[in-house]
Amino acid sequence: MRADTLEDIADMVLDHQELYAPLGDVLRKKVRESLLKHHHHQNQKKLANRLPIVRSIADMSRRTSEFHLDKNAVFSPMHAPYYARLDDVSCAGTVLCVLPQIDLHFMKKIPAGAEACNVLVGELEFLNKPVVAFIRLSPAVLLTGLAEVPIATRFLFILLGPLGRGPQYHEIGRSIATLMTDEVFHDVAYKAKDRNDIIAGIDEFLDQVTVLPPGEWDPSIRIEPPKNVPSQEKRKKSNILPNGLVEGDEEEEDSGHGGPELQRTGRWFGGLLLDIKRKAPHYLSDYTDACSLQCVASFLFLYCACMSPVITFGGLLGEATEGRISAIDTGPVLVFEKILFKFCKEYGLSYLSLRTCIGLWTAFLCIVLVATDASSLVCYITRFTEEAFASLICIIFIYEALEKLIHLGDYYPFNKNNNLDKLTTYSCSCVEPSDPINSTLKYWEMNNVTASEIYWEALEVKDCIEKRGEFVGSACGPHGPYVPDVLFWCVILFFSTVIMSAFLKEFKFSNYFPTKVRSIISDFAVFFTILSMVLIDYALGVPSPKLKVPSVFKPTRDDRGWFINPLGPNPWWTAVISLVPALLCTILIFMDQQITAVIINRKEHKLKKACGYHLDLFMVGVMLGVCSLMGLPWFVAATVLSITHVNSLKLESECSAPGEQPKFLGIREQRFTGLMIFTLMGCSVFMTSVLKFIPMPVLYGVFLYMGASSLKGIQFFDRVRLFGMPAKHQPDFIYLRHVPLRKVHLFTIIQLSCLILLWVIKTSKAAIVFPMMVLALVFIRKLMDCIFTKREMSWLDDLMPESKKKKLEDAEEEEEQSIAAEDDGVEQVPLEGYNRKKKKPWL
Repeated sequence: MRADTLEDIADMVLDHQELYAPLGDVLRKKVRESLLKHHHHQNQKKLANRLPIVRSIADMSRRTSEFHLDKNAVFSPMHAPYYARLDDVSCAGTVLCVLPQIDLHFMKKIPAGAEACNVLVGELEFLNKPVVAFIRLSPAVLLTGLAEVPIATRFLFILLGPLGRGPQYHEIGRSIATLMTDEVFHDVAYKAKDRNDIIAGIDEFLDQVTVLPPGEWDPSIRIEPPKNVPSQEKRKKSNILPNGLVEGDEEEEDSGHGGPELQRTGRWFGGLLLDIKRKAPHYLSDYTDACSLQCVASFLFLYCACMSPVITFGGLLGEATEGRISAIDTGPVLVFEKILFKFCKEYGLSYLSLRTCIGLWTAFLCIVLVATDASSLVCYITRFTEEAFASLICIIFIYEALEKLIHLGDYYPFNKNNNLDKLTTYSCSCVEPSDPINSTLKYWEMNNVTASEIYWEALEVKDCIEKRGEFVGSACGPHGPYVPDVLFWCVILFFSTVIMSAFLKEFKFSNYFPTKVRSIISDFAVFFTILSMVLIDYALGVPSPKLKVPSVFKPTRDDRGWFINPLGPNPWWTAVISLVPALLCTILIFMDQQITAVIINRKEHKLKKACGYHLDLFMVGVMLGVCSLMGLPWFVAATVLSITHVNSLKLESECSAPGEQPKFLGIREQRFTGLMIFTLMGCSVFMTSVLKFIPMPVLYGVFLYMGASSLKGIQFFDRVRLFGMPAKHQPDFIYLRHVPLRKVHLFTIIQLSCLILLWVIKTSKAAIVFPMMVLALVFIRKLMDCIFTKREMSWLDDLMPESKKKKLEDAEEEEEQSIAAEDDGVEQVPLEGYNRKKKKPWL
């Protein structure tokens, strides 16, 4: 009906009532007065002369007046039925009152565009038969004073009955409110053409409802909402709904990642041009979508996180290249750089010049790959390949973090001379070297140092090290006097950072503080952890090793400039022969970039903006050329940092009811955080006065946390855990339903063997073939088709989200069991993961 006020609705309801069961003028007047009385809500005290209400705010997740715009809209469980106490209603009439207060807290729980269904029930002593009406307003109307929050009302259910049956009316109101939260019935309610459609929708709901016997559960306790709700798509596609009021069959999602962005165009740079066209409409929103506190938390966290790998891998590369290059973000490229430097040193070649030639060739080959749409080959990178590579990178992060912590013991060793009775006899003095090495003699000669004229015993530790003196005494370590407590404090800082970061990241699921506060703590988890550790370290004053950031913006060595000559002192033929290592480097960078892109673009991340495999590889190629000419670290993908970046930008539903699990909505897709991360990295040279207080063990702890947290969601590690689990304790993984356990273990063993082989090659003298081994994973996966059936591989090596596949499987099983049960005259009622049977009643 079309109505603007509650008075109009009451008149239309009573007019319609006259057609079926006339009330008479006297009763009509009294019923109308009762309908216009003000109600009270559950959280209000009982007030006289007010009509009780049972209310359900139905979350349509859309503007339902434009229903055709979103055919997948559902009622959110956050708006579970909201019940009021049932009270007697007297006939003393008053005008409709307007609530002076609005529940703003409740309003925050309701998504934009939601519409209300108001359920009103009550008793009237002058009625001898009930008055029932189910009303759909067109359009939705804001009825002042009816609901607690100012949202438009689309549906009303009214039940007024004789005195003495209040509990029954209340339960009917509860049932209607529950009915309106059902995603299938609410679609029927919007599309229904007559009362038969509504009745058919109720019948379908009752066929699917779960029944709990009253003696097997306690109605005074609350049933916690499930973490995963089964899909209702099968119900929507059924043919039992009236008048064809069903959702159309939805096209199934592809189980792989071979979308239009990975289709060959057949023309030069065709894929690149299409990527630009797909991304151009989103360019402005890539910055406007960053207006969120979550983005601030993300780039602060990633800035601190990036400092750790830059220091770790940068330090390793600096040592490996004798300071010619220092910062780098990924492990596999570090392996290549080490091999190249060792080769140049053995054959007397200029490392930076040869590296520049290789980099320019690699940049050219990457652009050729872009021109020929080679990124379409990404469709052959399956979960088997990407998980093996991602696991390797995560393990490198974890290994390097632990190795760095252990290496602190070389500079801050244990003092094994710990006899307390002889504590006063321990000493450490600086003396002249008895047999100085050549480098020491050269240093003395260059700096005009005369060893005999130095009073060595009076030198402080720093001066003794600078003058190349030696430390002797029972209180001396390899690099100077023992410093008490440093190593133990570093271990405490390291593991405290890991534990505190993980704890604060999960704090949003705790029961303390309001939701907004918990979200802020979770978003800023790593930043708060680093800040806390820095303050504690500063307060205690233990001389732990601190972050060292250059205070001057200049090249790493005085004998190199800002730009590198590709030939330099090398022979001319090195520019040609460098094409061979450039091929290996191209394979490594291509696989590194595309595997990382595949992981980020997984369907379970629910990315809405177009991906750009060709455009990303083109930018990598361009930056490779620039970085090679300037002698900078190569611009490559950082798998773990990319996964961490995505995880830090996850969006969850904010309008969730108390106790309800927030729903994952997708990723906050924008460019701002990436821009700010590296802007801050560049500005670090001007922030040395602050950064010098950050202990290195804290950054190593962040390093470990990133590696460990990135392992979540990798199916490979879930399958590894199955080796130690008895079958009855194994989780309900979808692939275990379809693939024999021995085949699952065989698949895991093969993947584990490949991972071990990658690690062995990376750390051995054969590391030069590491890029080829990464590429070989694709061919190994192809050969596995000879061992496993196509059906088994579809379950073990598939990019389809785990949760969605399980929902589809559950729905299919329920449908098959229902069909089988109908043949036996038995109806299946699903109950908490298993089925109970009940006989159909005779009619």
